[in-house]
Amino acid sequence: MYGLIGRMLSVDGQRDALIDLMLEGTGDMPGCVSYVVARDPKDPNGIWITEVWDTQEQHLASLKLPAVQATIAKARPIIAGFAERFETEPVLR
Repeated sequence: MYGLIGRMLSVDGQRDALIDLMLEGTGDMPGCVSYVVARDPKDPNGIWITEVWDTQEQHLASLKLPAVQATIAKARPIIAGFAERFETEPVLR
């Protein structure tokens, strides 16, 4: 299993729009076990994205999917930056 937890920052006042975009292009990603987008309660522009994948390769392959590429293109203008990023090895039962 491969896990990724990252914090993304929106431009001022665009966090909810960014969340909507991040959720719109994630419907059919082979190997994705879980994809959770959450508001950062300590930062009005911050969001956390927590992903669980069968393999790291499937995560990397997902970045080339047309729906994911379209989401990235739409979201780019309202992304102010990226903060923390952690790779994990999820344990599921």
